[in-house]
Amino acid sequence: VQLVESGGGLVQPGGSLTLSCVVSGSIFSFASLGWYRQAPGKQREFVATMSRTRDLDYAGSVKGRFTISRDNDKNIVYLQMNSLKPEDTAVYYCNGKYAFGDDDWGQGTQVIVSS
Repeated sequence: VQLVESGGGLVQPGGSLTLSCVVSGSIFSFASLGWYRQAPGKQREFVATMSRTRDLDYAGSVKGRFTISRDNDKNIVYLQMNSLKPEDTAVYYCNGKYAFGDDDWGQGTQVIVSS
């Protein structure tokens, strides 16, 4: 299954962006779908996830600002990002976790928060 992200770009602090992740097959192929990010010089970190049963989890640093959602008919997972901060600058990756433990990753989309 392929995951293809889009929606990244340059935004001012306090602004908003919505990332999209198109899943080539059914989103229900995965036990969960989520987003990770990797800032320059840092390790990839968890951002948000939604399970097949719509259980949600967020990193503390984005809780209350970011919202993960999905469109079952279009096989798309979204990450709505509000009140963006410079420290949110990173490459954002879509992640799909299979029930048996393997992962699929997208190629990433760059988000830059800067004035």
